[in-house]
Amino acid sequence: MSNSTGYKTKQQDLILNCLINNKEVHITVESVLEYLKLEGSSVGQTTVYRYLDKLVNNGIVRKYNFENGERACFQYIDQGSECNQHFHLKCVTCCRLIHLKCEQMSQLQIHIFNEHGFNIDNCKTTLYGQCEDCVSKQK
Repeated sequence: MSNSTGYKTKQQDLILNCLINNKEVHITVESVLEYLKLEGSSVGQTTVYRYLDKLVNNGIVRKYNFENGERACFQYIDQGSECNQHFHLKCVTCCRLIHLKCEQMSQLQIHIFNEHGFNIDNCKTTLYGQCEDCVSKQK
């Protein structure tokens, strides 16, 4: 991954390292900016967004967009990542994003393809509702 002059900048390396070091979680631009500040690098928000978009376009990072104007989050995806193989759940109360590894959802995906001719992109599919913790708090 390089800029238009063919090399990566120190800031780009730091952004990518931040994502790699946090690849098990979904990270916001604000978290990246905080990481960069702790590393002693001042990078503008626009630069971070621009580089993240480039990483998304190159398939290195996945971007999760949410409704209601909530900020997007990003996740580094390496070649062997399990994140390519499951659905996501989004709690509308606490905003937590949960990886759903469920054989029944995989079977549903197969059914939808076999019976309805539609191939679901499970890594881009997010189901909205309330997580177990938020449901418990309401009771």
